[in-house]
Formats: sequence, structure tokens, C-alpha cells
Amino acid sequence: MEKANQLKIAILGPESTGKSILAKELARHFGVAYIPEFARFFLRKNPSYTFDDVTYISKQQFDRIENYHLPVVIADTELIVTKIWQQYKYGKVDQWIEDHISKQSFDVYLLMDIDLEWTFDPLRENPSIAEREEIFELYKKELEAKKINYHIISGKDIQRTKNALTAIKKYTKK
Repeated sequence: MEKANQLKIAILGPESTGKSILAKELARHFGVAYIPEFARFFLRKNPSYTFDDVTYISKQQFDRIENYHLPVVIADTELIVTKIWQQYKYGKVDQWIEDHISKQSFDVYLLMDIDLEWTFDPLRENPSIAEREEIFELYKKELEAKKINYHIISGKDIQRTKNALTAIKKYTKK
């Protein structure tokens, strides 16, 4: 499969906004697998992590996306996610992440709204609505600074998936 013919969809946003659920729903709709969030695999084995671990996670996620060869690529997180994570937690961002954000190319960026109730997960760190709002604004600011066309995806359950498919529709015939 030529990479030029791929439809690449990035799903990003704060914790507990339905990124993984949407990735699974979109994968089912398009009949492909999705690229899961590498951080979840890493953090289950290494719950105490460092700044450098986040950079490692970024590199692993980037490589998985770049080496995916199906007609539709659905990434449950990408480098902007890890940039915001490092920035929010450590107050700085690794230069590798900064350099590689411009090297990743997605056709569609879906920014998940914080309109869903936060759900406990031992890997999640930011339960307060104030934190979620602040992180959501960091995403918007980053996407706008990089002049990336994005769509905010809101709604509950199936409506969230329908809203995402509506946003994606102009990039595909399916």
C-alpha cells in the first residue's frame, strides 16, 4: 500500500475523553486495526515514569504510526499528545518531540472534547475539571500555533462516533 494513498486520522485530547473508544469504533467502521496508545503498555509495567520515559513513549508511538501500512491509519494518540503531557507535567518538552511533530502527517486531527465525565483509571492523573479545561486549551493552542486543521469531537456514546465520522467524511468517500 502506498503511504500517499493512506487516510491518516489522529485522535488527541485530555485524559478520559474517549480517545481509545473512538479509535476502536473508527477501526470497526473502516475495517482496519487501529494503533493503540503505546503509553498504556509502557505505564502498566512502569507506573513511576520520568521525563525521558515520555520521550521514549513518543518515539515508540511515532515508529508504530510511521510503519503502519493499511489504507486507513487510526492513531490513538500521536506526538502532540506526548508534547502536551511533557509540557504539563514537567514544564518542558524534549527537542526530539518538537522536531518530529512536523514530520508526522495526518489528514484529520480529532480533538476530543472534555464533555464526558472523567472516569477513574490508575494510569490517569488529571481528574479535576480545571485541569482538564487547562489541558484541552493547551491542545487547541498547539494545533492553532501549528496551523493544523482540527475538529473538536463532542457528544456521548454513538453521537460522538457520528460526529467524528462527519468530520472525517470530507477526506474520504467511505
